[in-house]
Amino acid sequence: MSLSSALYVGSVFHRRFSPKAHYFRYRLCWLYVDLDELPALDRALRFFSHNRANLFALNDRDHGDGGATPLRQQIEARLAESGIDIEGGAVRLLCMPRTLGVGFNPLSVYWCYRRDGSLAALIYQVHNTFGERHSYVLAADQGLNEARQACDKAFFVSPFLPMGLRYEFRVSPPGEALVVAIRALGENGVALQAAIAGKRRELTDRALLSTGFVMPAVAIKTIVAIHWEAVRLWLKGVPFLGRGVKIGKSVHPAVAGSSTKRPTSITPSAKPASQ
Repeated sequence: MSLSSALYVGSVFHRRFSPKAHYFRYRLCWLYVDLDELPALDRALRFFSHNRANLFALNDRDHGDGGATPLRQQIEARLAESGIDIEGGAVRLLCMPRTLGVGFNPLSVYWCYRRDGSLAALIYQVHNTFGERHSYVLAADQGLNEARQACDKAFFVSPFLPMGLRYEFRVSPPGEALVVAIRALGENGVALQAAIAGKRRELTDRALLSTGFVMPAVAIKTIVAIHWEAVRLWLKGVPFLGRGVKIGKSVHPAVAGSSTKRPTSITPSAKPASQ
C-alpha cells in the first residue's frame, strides 16, 4: 500500500536548565497519518482502526476540538481563522496512537500542505493532564526545507513552568527521520529544551504488531511518566507555581505566529533510541 502515512519510532526528551537542572528521555512511537488516508488505512490494516478499538487506533475526539465535525474540516477552519488557505492540500497528523483504549498526546503536530505540495502551516496542539487543549497555528515560510517558528506561550501545561515564556520550534520535514524540537525561553534565557525524534517505519500490520509488543501502552506510559517527573522536580525543590486560573476544557483560539527571524540551535542532544 503506497501511502504517505507512516509509523515513527524513537524518543522524546526534555531538559530543564533552571531553576534546577533536570533531564529525562523515554522511548515512544507516533503515527504520522494523512487525514485523507484514514478510511483506506482502517480497511487495509488489521491492527489499526479509525474511531474503533484496536491494538492501535486514532479517535477523532482525541484531536481538534473533540467534537463531531470531521477533523480535516476543523483544521481547514482553524487555518482560515489565521488567513491560511491550503486549497484542498494534504493535512498530515503526527500523534501517539490510542493503545489499550487510552489516548493522550502532550503534543500533536499537523503538517498543512498546499495543493502544489508546499508547506503552508504547522499546527501544534498541546494537551495538559487537566483535560484541556490548545492549538498554535503558525504559518510556514516558503522555500525553507526546515520550519523555524515562534510564538508566546498561551496555555497552562505544568505547575513547574511559568506562563511568561516564548516557544521556538524547529521541525524537519517528515522523511526517513523526523525531529520536532522546541525551546522555551524566559527572561533568564532557555528554561526548557524538548524534542521528538524518530525513525520512519512503513505502516504495516507487521510493524504495528512488533511495535505494540515492545510498547503496548504508550498513552498510559506517557501519563505515568508526566506525574513521575513532576515528583522528581518537587523532590529537587523546583518551585511549585500552582494551577493558576482554570480555563475549562474548551479549545482555545489559535495563536497565529511567524517564523523566527534569527537562527536557533535546538538540536536534541539525545539521538533516537535504537530501532
